[in-house]
Amino acid sequence: MKSILVIATGGTIASAEEGSGLAPALTGEQLVTFVPEVAQVCRVEVSQVMNVDSTNMRPQGWLAIAAEVRRRYDDFDGFAVLHGTDTLAYTAAGLSYLVQGSPKPVVLTGSQLPMGDPGTDGKRNLLDAVRVACDDAAAGVMVAFGGKVILGTAARKVRTRSFEAFDSFNVPDLGYVRDGRVEWADGAEAGGAASGVRFYDALNPRVAVLKLTPGMDALVVDALRPACDALVVEAFGLGGIPEYDGITETLLAWVDAGKTLVMTTQCPYEGVDLSVYEVGRAFCDRPGVLMGGAATTEALLAKTMWALAQAADPDGVVDREKLAELFASC
Repeated sequence: MKSILVIATGGTIASAEEGSGLAPALTGEQLVTFVPEVAQVCRVEVSQVMNVDSTNMRPQGWLAIAAEVRRRYDDFDGFAVLHGTDTLAYTAAGLSYLVQGSPKPVVLTGSQLPMGDPGTDGKRNLLDAVRVACDDAAAGVMVAFGGKVILGTAARKVRTRSFEAFDSFNVPDLGYVRDGRVEWADGAEAGGAASGVRFYDALNPRVAVLKLTPGMDALVVDALRPACDALVVEAFGLGGIPEYDGITETLLAWVDAGKTLVMTTQCPYEGVDLSVYEVGRAFCDRPGVLMGGAATTEALLAKTMWALAQAADPDGVVDREKLAELFASC
């Protein structure tokens, strides 16, 4: 029987009403007692690294979870991370870059209703996550939620109330949990590697997402400059950047000042290609501008934080060539 470490972080699954709205109250140990069937699947140990609403989850939290996986890596066959749904996709992406190539699975899940609610989806999701973490074919970081198994860098929360809260974008679902069994999709590839796990312990959180809107003032871009080393820019369509009111010039001034732009699209499917229209061409093949392809904004935010940290020297100066290589490598 395999051994799984359940890493509890809080979220709706651990929440209870205490007079001022739902807030995390139950420990990971308590959550596991709601699902006695787990004992028939594997041996479980619980680690409580925090107990927060996922709205309050930050990159420091991703580092704490990754550090716990690293600390206990040799002791367990897999890991199940209990997390709030609202920022679960960001954490799944963050862990995908902090824990790379793991032949052991790191499976994130949570619930739309608290574990103590009679109609909760938490029991099923916790049990499904443990089942996936025990499966011999599971590897790398993934999300198990609502019966789906999704690659960690492809997940996005798409529903605020329904139990089918997460979809996979531009990557097929890895598999499904049906009738207590994990069924892997044909040709599905998780994030593990036979070469062995690589852990990272640094992120640069000075990254923001800028969603372009019609009529946006370039002053909005300028206002972000002191607080950010990089922007993930959600352009229009295939990659349209407004040419009016100095938007293009102000964004290009970012890269001329040594900062980084990561270009993506507001469209959830099919990705970005700035070479197609004139309104995007100025950003093509320009040092300091990285292309986000068909990745989700959540994944690009986490990837940029990770790559910036790895490409910086001890003084914090980023090697752009190394940054581009890192960004393209995973």
